[in-house]
Order: sequence, then structure tokens, then C-alpha cells
Amino acid sequence: MEKTTQSAGASKYAIQHHYDTSNDFYGLWLDKTRTYSCALFESGEESLEEAQINKLDYHIRESRIKSGQRLLDIGCGWGSTIQRALETTDIRAAVGLTLSEQQVAYCERLNRREGVDIKLENWEDHSTEHAYDGIISIGAFEHFSRPELNQVERIQGYRKFFEKCHKWLPNKGFLSLQTIAYGTAERSQINQFILDEIFPQSDLPYLEDIVIASKGIFEIQRVRNDRMDYAKTFKHWKKRFKVQRQAAVHLVGETKVAHYEKYMDLFMIGFHIGNMVLYRLTMKAI
Repeated sequence: MEKTTQSAGASKYAIQHHYDTSNDFYGLWLDKTRTYSCALFESGEESLEEAQINKLDYHIRESRIKSGQRLLDIGCGWGSTIQRALETTDIRAAVGLTLSEQQVAYCERLNRREGVDIKLENWEDHSTEHAYDGIISIGAFEHFSRPELNQVERIQGYRKFFEKCHKWLPNKGFLSLQTIAYGTAERSQINQFILDEIFPQSDLPYLEDIVIASKGIFEIQRVRNDRMDYAKTFKHWKKRFKVQRQAAVHLVGETKVAHYEKYMDLFMIGFHIGNMVLYRLTMKAI
């Protein structure tokens, strides 16, 4: 159960506002892996599903997780990263954290696998008796700070995250982190519609925030800016969404569907022109 802590990030309610819209709704327009984050288009000719598998494999490699080891997935979504790690590396155990009740329900199939535990839990409240050998966090860092926080408060919250990850990696393991971040846009330019209707209580980091917050805790060994991959991912989602529009309206109503169409358009443009960027960071515990 989620404990009552003073969090710098989005509340459980705010997370569920977006991710608990409906498992069936997301199933209409996500690919078969049910992966809701930026794909990795290595050749440029991949299907959306192939590009999402590229992304999952990339983070599994960067986390350095190996057969027989333990993986922590912070912001596990519908379980695609853990599922892929089970298939490709034969890990011994995996823990996934999410604040979405719908995602936990969907991941019950993974819970039946020995050594797999999907928890409805904030990373701030997570504790473990066993060390992890690698940590992956894809598309969760965007929810670790609220818009009203100043830079000092924001970095304090991020630093708490890195300190926790460092504690869970006593053998100087790797964290593979993926997050949207501010590019050329200023924080003051964020569209209020996104804060009100799509991602309440959530704000993006700047790269410098991550560098400062992780200093002395993690060594940043690799940084990729794949913003055009996210523009392409949203283009795929928008196309699939259009095909399934009537089914989506039936599930969640016209207003919600119109909100998602506007959100997809805004993000597709934002990544294309560089207002937002997509970082993939490989970080080694010091």
C-alpha cells in the first residue's frame, strides 16, 4: 500500500488521472507490447512494435542486467520491460513499481511468474531486503517534480530519487533512465492544457537538473537525445488512434478523445521543433 509521504512529485491520484483512463483504451492504439513511451528507430524502417522492442532491449543492455540477477523497473507501465527481460536474459527476479491500479491489474499475468512482483507503490516508499543488480526507469522521471517547485526544491526531489537508486545498487550497478525534458522551451511556456487535462502535478526536468541532482551519486556514462524518435512515435500513435477513434469514443467519450488528439498533436510538434527532447541516460553508481 502507498504510504503517506510528502512527495515532490505527482500524487497517486494525478498518475491515475492519466494512466487509469482504461486498459482497453490504451490497447486500441499502442502496439502489441503495450509500451507507452518513446520507441527507438535504429534503421528508420521498423514498425512501431519493432522500434519499441529495440528500446526495451536497449535499456536492458544499458542496465547490464544478466541471467540470474534482480531487476527493478521504476514506472513499469504495463510490464513490457520486465516481460522482455524475462524472455531475453532469464533474470532471477524482477520488481515493478507503478501508481496505476489499471496497470497493476494488467500485470497480474506477470505476477504468476516466480520471482516477479508488480507493486502499487511509489518509489519513495519502496524498500527491499535484497539488492538489485540493475535498475530501469522509462517515462516516470517526468512525474517526479511538480510545476510549482523552484529549482532548488526540484533538484532536491530528483536527488532523493538518485540516492534511493544508489542504495538499491550496492554493487555499483547501472541505472538506465529515459525521460522527456525541456529543450529550447522555457518552463513558463508549458501549455496549461497539458497540466490541467493530461499530466496534472507533473513537470519536466532540464538536463542540468539531472546532472546536478546525480552528482557524486552516479556517473553519467552516456546521454542520447532521441527527440525525433518521439516525434515519430507520436506520429504512429496518432495514426493508430485515428483508425480506432470511434471505438475510443465508445470507451471514454468524445471529450477525452479530443483531449488525447490535441495532446498528441502538441507533443508531436514539440519534439519535432525541439521544445522538448527525449533523453536516454546510462548511469553507473559511484
